[in-house]
Amino acid sequence: MATGIRDKVAIVGMGCTRFGERWDVGADGLMVEAFAEALADAGIERARIEAAWVGNALDDINVGNSALPAAHALRLDKVPVTRVENMCATGTEALRGAAYAVASGAVDIALAIGVEKLKDTGYGGLPLRTKGVQNDLWMPYGSAPGTFAQLAGAYAARHGIDPADLKRAMAHVSWKSHQNGALSPKAHLRAAVDMEKILGAPLIADPLGLFDCCGVSDGAAAAIVTTPEIARALGKADPVTIKAIQLSASNGWEMQFGGWDGASVPNTQAAAARAYAEAGIRDPRAELDLTEVHDCFSITELVIMEDLGLSDTGRAPTDILDGRYDRDGAIPCQLDGGLKCFGHPVGATGLRMAYEVYNQLQGRAGERQRAKADFGLTHNLGGTPFNSVAAVAILGRLN
Repeated sequence: MATGIRDKVAIVGMGCTRFGERWDVGADGLMVEAFAEALADAGIERARIEAAWVGNALDDINVGNSALPAAHALRLDKVPVTRVENMCATGTEALRGAAYAVASGAVDIALAIGVEKLKDTGYGGLPLRTKGVQNDLWMPYGSAPGTFAQLAGAYAARHGIDPADLKRAMAHVSWKSHQNGALSPKAHLRAAVDMEKILGAPLIADPLGLFDCCGVSDGAAAAIVTTPEIARALGKADPVTIKAIQLSASNGWEMQFGGWDGASVPNTQAAAARAYAEAGIRDPRAELDLTEVHDCFSITELVIMEDLGLSDTGRAPTDILDGRYDRDGAIPCQLDGGLKCFGHPVGATGLRMAYEVYNQLQGRAGERQRAKADFGLTHNLGGTPFNSVAAVAILGRLN
């Protein structure tokens, strides 16, 4: 019977670039920047990396469809390097590959790195391209704001919420993230924004306004993982360990059988349930100290709070407006500003989230530091609400 990877893998080093319009550097330079910080943090030589997983979602932009650009940029000498892609869950997918390699005993030390350089395209959102039957069949003329706006409409309809009240709760999500992002030196957007400006912003896809949408950015993030025993030998007496990593992917049920009302994301619910079981988390509201979730749009974060079991069904707007997920709330969400302030260089996002939790767990988050940080959760959502991949990871300390 499978026992999971709880506490079988330690994270001994992480790195993250400044996200933003990085005209000063290419994708290879971004990878080098994140990798150098991770190596210094781990206190190891490059030659100790035995395998690497590279997350990159939009392969035809700057990186290419193999792992070779990473092997070249990082000078990884004759070790297995694998490129992975799983839509917006790509960064967490890279971490999962490296963690599973260590947990299985295949290697002692592995690297996960994610990178994306999107600003070069000049495209306002994520570049649109066809992906075989997925985009051609199911969303030939769809857009990310359009599909997530439908999530907002379905949520309001299911719970009988006045659109104005939902709009105010979504605005609070964005307001909170911008407050936090102002304290994040590596964030793309670092200006606090007031509620009036958020509520008065132009509509992108009703009811989502400009400040309900995250932007795109350039960036990279990296993690070096190993066994707890090796971590201790490296001087990490109480290392950060991976308590769980779980994924759930759509099989077509949401689109094809009429059983889904569009007001939640079943894959987030499934991945979270499995992650809690793997990590031994019985009461996430009491045991989790912080979360970094996939706030591609403010409505996404709102619904995620229910799908993760942190708010009762239909209660997330009230909990949000009561400050439950603010920096000084019971379970702060996006202490670093989230996608809202970092933007979304797709392959890097999941590892950027882990970087914030990793630093919080070690008391290294500066002005953003949470007083109590024993367990942190990251969540990625790839695709659309009706056809998605959800990834949930939980990090903590070994002891």
